[in-house]
Amino acid sequence: MRFQRFERTRTMQLGLVGLGKMGDNMRARVKDAGHEVVGYDPRPEVSDVPDLAALVDALEAPRVVWLMVPHGEITRNSVTELAGLLSPGDVVIDGGNSRFSDDQPHADLLAENGIGYLDCGVSGGVWGRDNGYALMVGGSKDDVAKVMPIFDALRPEGPRENGFVHVGPVGAGHYAKMVHNGIEYGLMHAYAEGYELLDAEPLIEDVTGTLRAWTQGTVVRSWLLDLLVRALEEDPGLAEISDYTTDSGEGRWTVEEAIRHSVPANVISAALFARFASRQETSPALKAVSALRNQFGGHAMRDSSGASVGETSKH
Repeated sequence: MRFQRFERTRTMQLGLVGLGKMGDNMRARVKDAGHEVVGYDPRPEVSDVPDLAALVDALEAPRVVWLMVPHGEITRNSVTELAGLLSPGDVVIDGGNSRFSDDQPHADLLAENGIGYLDCGVSGGVWGRDNGYALMVGGSKDDVAKVMPIFDALRPEGPRENGFVHVGPVGAGHYAKMVHNGIEYGLMHAYAEGYELLDAEPLIEDVTGTLRAWTQGTVVRSWLLDLLVRALEEDPGLAEISDYTTDSGEGRWTVEEAIRHSVPANVISAALFARFASRQETSPALKAVSALRNQFGGHAMRDSSGASVGETSKH
């Protein structure tokens, strides 16, 4: 179902850099709301213009350019190039998953030329085109006001405060998104552990049905649970999926911030370390534990094939 359009006080132009899965869906949603979008991507088959200079030329001042590119060097290079192309009064938005500590340097660089900067945490994934995106924005009130018609186009329908927040000054938006993603790590792992426990018990004859029954009325219902049920319906037993799990970096940053603030983020930390464990073909740490058990207790060990290699004499 397509979303209902909001009442708009004015239409805008938006320059959108990065037309991957999220960027392309965001372009479509903003255009559906009646705004003009000029998109740039290194892939010419999806780009409206050949480069950033052409994107800037295609927009009328004051311009708004939204970055949806990978965090780190690519974002830094894009901000630096835009600093030399844009004019005073223009605004750059970093909507990628940049580390919050990168935001103030970007804002300072742009401010040298009178260009505004907003950092915007964006959540909604591939479903955002239809459902809308939750937006967490850092920056000045004046710059937020300039871009509000675009924020309104992207957020879910309904009260603005249920899908949009001006969190605070520069850096606050990405900080909020970082914590959001840290929580996401913990929630996903809790559901995953519950799934594994249900699957391990012979009494449970319908694991997927059990999880599906939790999607309405229970205190653990959520969109993530809905997605787990969907995944199990598409691939019962998850036979086609490897247990190797990557991380975007935001879980690590969340744990680092928990340490900096002395906040005991036990669940988020454990979920992050579980992802690390998923990438090990063998565990050096657990090999060491097995060797220690054998040394002090004479407990049997297993070789790489799983066969027992015997016990040592008791000390």
